[in-house]
Amino acid sequence: MIHAQKRSGIKECVQFMAGLFTLALMTLLPYAGVSAQGARELAGLSYDHSMELLYAERFSVDYYEGGYALITIEDGGRYLVVPERANVPEGLDEDITVLQKPLDRIYLVATSAMDYFAALDGIGSLRLSGTQEDGWYIPEAKAAMEGGELLYAGKYSAPDYELIVSEGCDLAIESTMIYHTPEVQEMLEGFDIPVLVERSSYEPHPLGRAEWMKLYAVLLGKEELAMQLFAEQTKKLEAVLNTEETGKTVAFFYISSNGYVNVRKANDYVAKMIELAGGEYVFSDLGDEENALSTVNMQMEDFYAGAKDADVLIYNSTIDGQIENLDGLLEKSALLEDFRAVKEGNVWCTTQNLFQKTTGLADMIVDIHAVLNGGEPENMTYLYPLE
Repeated sequence: MIHAQKRSGIKECVQFMAGLFTLALMTLLPYAGVSAQGARELAGLSYDHSMELLYAERFSVDYYEGGYALITIEDGGRYLVVPERANVPEGLDEDITVLQKPLDRIYLVATSAMDYFAALDGIGSLRLSGTQEDGWYIPEAKAAMEGGELLYAGKYSAPDYELIVSEGCDLAIESTMIYHTPEVQEMLEGFDIPVLVERSSYEPHPLGRAEWMKLYAVLLGKEELAMQLFAEQTKKLEAVLNTEETGKTVAFFYISSNGYVNVRKANDYVAKMIELAGGEYVFSDLGDEENALSTVNMQMEDFYAGAKDADVLIYNSTIDGQIENLDGLLEKSALLEDFRAVKEGNVWCTTQNLFQKTTGLADMIVDIHAVLNGGEPENMTYLYPLE
């Protein structure tokens, strides 16, 4: 009953949101809501409005007259986006990083952010990549690297400082892995290159993660497009959320090279995607308040005990590559032969581009819903059956 109430509430919220977006687009009103706290003073700038966010909880955007925008990222700092040729306000707080437009020489290290730039037609604002060409599963990124518009500048822990500086880098977008090498961030900032740490994966709701496209839209000046694209994502879920729960249990996992099984915690957004699709995550009681990691490794015996009777198995291929067939999965562990989903032929694998396609999470929810309801594989985007 609790599960049903939660899903019903989410359904009502999405329906309300779709109507809200439609009204905004029809009336051409700014995508903004006035802060409940009233005007926010900032170094003499006049507060105008705040970006309305419906799912994202880890960032906010406040707009000021003259085209200024203040981005605040939870546990990640504050960034004042200054219009091109506009003056940087005097007297800013020391913790505010200035991002002066145009931002068109960006060093993108956080792979999860690439899809936002692709969706917003903003690949041209990127000049440097922390991932080599063969590591991208986003066509626009691969094409940009093939054509020389996007250059490899080293991974997060070993950037090519000489190249980065010579290319006039105006912003480095890093993943939270940068916290393991703080000297790299210090070095970049020493070259007057601001560093923004991408934290969309910390969003508790999958649509909150997708909504981070609005943050990057601020950098690109494409907020209206982001609003439209996000509305399209939520629209895809209306049919799914208007169906009954299936009551079917789902395990989402991969097996590491040392034999451990990696699964998502119950509060992770993947578990919530399963819930939104009408299923039940099999490890619904798996949590850990001691750290912020979204996954946990367990012994195969423990995975066997928890997932042996799951209705559906979904193998996460994004770590060690896609599996061609069921035999390929069973090679990883013979114990899987005893699983109910294996015996009933209900084992699926993700495409390897899944976690780079951050704007496609609604499609993944639709795919899981199809799996739970006997949908045809050829109509799915990120899942395929292992036979």
